Amino acid sequence: MVSADSNALNDPEPEGFGSALVDEAARRDAALDNVDWTAVPDGAARGTFDAPSGTLATLSMGTPGNPRVLLIPGATGSKEDFVLMLPELAAAGYYVLSCDIAGQYESAAAGPENLAPPSAHYDYDLFTNDLLAMLDAEDAPAHVVGYSFAAIFAQLAFTRRPEKFRSLTLLSCPPEPGQSFRGVQRVGRFSGLIRPRVGAALMIWGIRVNVVRVPPNRIRFVNHRFRFTRRSSVRDIIGLMQHAPDLRTELAAAPLPKFVAVGEHDLWPLALHRRFAQAIGARIAVYRGGHSPSETSPHQMSRDLIALYRSS
Repeated sequence: MVSADSNALNDPEPEGFGSALVDEAARRDAALDNVDWTAVPDGAARGTFDAPSGTLATLSMGTPGNPRVLLIPGATGSKEDFVLMLPELAAAGYYVLSCDIAGQYESAAAGPENLAPPSAHYDYDLFTNDLLAMLDAEDAPAHVVGYSFAAIFAQLAFTRRPEKFRSLTLLSCPPEPGQSFRGVQRVGRFSGLIRPRVGAALMIWGIRVNVVRVPPNRIRFVNHRFRFTRRSSVRDIIGLMQHAPDLRTELAAAPLPKFVAVGEHDLWPLALHRRFAQAIGARIAVYRGGHSPSETSPHQMSRDLIALYRSS
């Protein structure tokens, strides 16, 4: 007998989602070359947000008062990871806001020492409360996209304040709870033996030496922002990802639109992402590339988000 899980692994992508559809968005993504990641799109604005952990650097685009989309990057990332998506979402009628999370890049000064009372480490409450503060900045709920580590605390924020979410998109989300690195291809079986400090050092080293061979402008920008990102924040995040909460039951019971977006060569096998999407009742789309569809398939991902938002 074929199990339900096995059926899910063989299901085709939903029509119109992912990279199987050859359309103008796919052609634009295929034409992407050596993007200047420091360039701000015309009409976008740099700003700041006063979060519980400190001042977060932001990048926004669109008309304030329109339905909001919050794009939250993960560990060693930044708001610029979504810079190619901002014009697409803004043109579709959304007010889009991205930020550097606490301890990262231009939000490096935000951290646990700024909390009341102060704390010694970055933890899930810090990141979750920062996101909830952004959601509470306006009365209306928002569409939320959490990327990698941010997909974990976006789930936590949802379980605490579901009324603040119009939809939840989990981009390159670690698909297993607990020691989330255990399923990573090739090296996962050793991940439980690695302490957070060593894991952070290995992660930064792998990015710096450009193991996945990203274009020159991209690696130049990534190395630039490492000059500002706090190593303690990366170390603490690695430790948090070794103890990821299991929120699949709560998400499965939630009626809001849920979307899992992932690259076909992600860190985790696609089978795990498909099981995760099935477990929480989410649509899933698979894009060409690796862990960063917002960078490599921004037009296709924007297309799919807009379709998701308009159907909700």
